[in-house]
Amino acid sequence: MPKKSIALLPDTEKILAQMGEQIKYARLRRKISAELVAERAGISRTTLVSIEKGSPSVAMGCYAAVLHALNYMDRDLLLIAKDDELGRKLQDLNLTVKKRVTKRR
Repeated sequence: MPKKSIALLPDTEKILAQMGEQIKYARLRRKISAELVAERAGISRTTLVSIEKGSPSVAMGCYAAVLHALNYMDRDLLLIAKDDELGRKLQDLNLTVKKRVTKRR
């Protein structure tokens, strides 16, 4: 059965390609073979090649496993959307401030 094609925006495709390239360079800088990273991550070498190409059909968990195999780089995933400036502005616009009721004496 053929894999389902995922439709992505061009900017998102570029981001995935850049992320894959950065993962590959991180592996090469550490002088770790693709076979060893794949083994540590519990994935096939073919899947690792797909990750390094930025394939959108690879599961997010596989990307995280590879980052973990590269000396715990998966901690960087916690930085995603950490400073959500637009989201905070939208949230602040919808916040209502309750007025206090004066106490009767």
